[in-house]
Amino acid sequence: MSFSVHGIAVSSGVAIGRAVLVASSRLDVAHYLVEPDQVQFEITRLRSARDTVVAEIGKVQTSLHELTDKEGYLELSALLDVHRMLLQDEQLTDGVKQWILDRRYNAEWALTSQLDVVARQFDEMEDPYLRERKGDLEQVVERMLRVMRGVASPVSQPPVPSRPTSQDLLLDDTVDVPLVLVAHDLSPADMLQFKQSVFAGFVTDVGGKTSHTAIVARSMDIPAVVGARSASQIVRQDDWVIIDGDAGVLIVDPSPIMLAEYGFKQRQSEVERQRLNRLRNTPALTLDGQKIELLANIERPADAAGALRVGAVGVGLFRSEFLFMGRQGNLPDEEEQFRTYKATVEAMEGLPVTIRTVDVGADKPLDRSSRGGDDHLNPALGLRAIRWSLAEPTMFLSQLRAILRASAFGPVHLLIPMLAHVSEIRQTLAFVDRARGQLNARGQAYGTVKVGAMIEVPAAALMVDVFLRYFDFLSIGTNDLIQYTLAIDRVDESVAHLYDPMHPAVLELMARTIAAGHAQGKPVSVCGELAGDVQMTRLLLGLGLRSFSMHPSQILAVKQQVLRSDTAKLKPIAEAALRAEEPARALEALR
Repeated sequence: MSFSVHGIAVSSGVAIGRAVLVASSRLDVAHYLVEPDQVQFEITRLRSARDTVVAEIGKVQTSLHELTDKEGYLELSALLDVHRMLLQDEQLTDGVKQWILDRRYNAEWALTSQLDVVARQFDEMEDPYLRERKGDLEQVVERMLRVMRGVASPVSQPPVPSRPTSQDLLLDDTVDVPLVLVAHDLSPADMLQFKQSVFAGFVTDVGGKTSHTAIVARSMDIPAVVGARSASQIVRQDDWVIIDGDAGVLIVDPSPIMLAEYGFKQRQSEVERQRLNRLRNTPALTLDGQKIELLANIERPADAAGALRVGAVGVGLFRSEFLFMGRQGNLPDEEEQFRTYKATVEAMEGLPVTIRTVDVGADKPLDRSSRGGDDHLNPALGLRAIRWSLAEPTMFLSQLRAILRASAFGPVHLLIPMLAHVSEIRQTLAFVDRARGQLNARGQAYGTVKVGAMIEVPAAALMVDVFLRYFDFLSIGTNDLIQYTLAIDRVDESVAHLYDPMHPAVLELMARTIAAGHAQGKPVSVCGELAGDVQMTRLLLGLGLRSFSMHPSQILAVKQQVLRSDTAKLKPIAEAALRAEEPARALEALR
């Protein structure tokens, strides 16, 4: 009997095949107390498992050197670095030892207990990208548990599917039936083996749009659904399954009619993909001749190749916080940052790169100062983004110098997140001038850098004219702007349904910002999730937006919408949406 499991769509496309089930190692962990004379033996077991996993990751990274010209592998190498850092994190290893020493837990029990403690800290983080790093921590623990139990990596030796049935013939005339991986979660190392294997797609119980599995899936162009909750528990080994990566749905035991329908959709998707690829070198011009700038959001130098491959005309957002993630106080110095920014600039081959200063807060694990007493505060409203940078002048100046130095190798724009006060603006610009002065004193070269501000706080949107007097350009961060405007915690599932980009207040703030930029002749872009949402493209064009920045995988689909649009006709439609009192009415106007 057919049934469906709903999750989060993170990588488009359709995958059809037999399920290969990978159960979580933590589902069956032994719990027992050890004798005092066995405590040291358990600690040794723990240390041995950690060292084994570190060695395994090292071997995988060594094998990557031969594959660095292939899509997605540099992405995996960077994520493996995160796993190595987590394995060597004292908060994890020391905490596990304390469980063994103080309560005499066996090593597996102590490891999962400490995981629960640290995982709660990740859950409290506001930044969605850093919050998703809890998944990396869970995978590190998974790998250590596998070592202690003598279990191999989940995708190293996929089971052979049973002999094809009559339904198989709907898919292919051969006996080579595609396999679909269904797992609790997948580590970056597992993903590498997954890419090299016969799997056609994957589904995981956990994860979100910014989880590493989602990032790698998009970079490799693999149909995927994450956050499907209990999928790995209710799907049986060798079940026929369909992954609908566009709708975020897993269909189990589909009927012959469903198989035929999705087989047709799969072929149509491939045709559409090939057709979109033809647009790579087509200028992004609307029907009425408006030139639209389509930029890429990236997180590391390796992402630049994917941006160029789809015809991005630059990087609209380089998230520098990835460099700072999971360092446990050992923040990257100026030289490390400079090498990363320089590599990104050079990889973009003369196209502009917009680097956002680190967008983190005092609630994040990379906070060295541990300012204490703030645990009760809402981290979304606390010491984050530019507030944290201004409170850490040594770190901030180090980052500014690194960014300025990178500008000697190509066009660089500097983007400042979460500004709300003129005093913050003046302090920030003073720091930029000070960084320039320090480089002058050293005799180090740097280029001309345009400085822009993120509009993600309602206060900034309401005083946009003031911001434009100080900055060369603006970038609207729709994710936070929606959250702050509507007072909606995106992490809280009980109110997440109220998070609506079509709310009239949100549309008004975006329209106000775009119009002010036009009036003063300064560029305004949108770099949040809305920029890559093809359902919002026409509305944003109607509001006057001419610069979009999004994940590279979304650029060609948005370009197709641009090529089919007439901004003169869209303007009155957008104005009607602005006049609507409810999001549903705004959607009606857009349709």
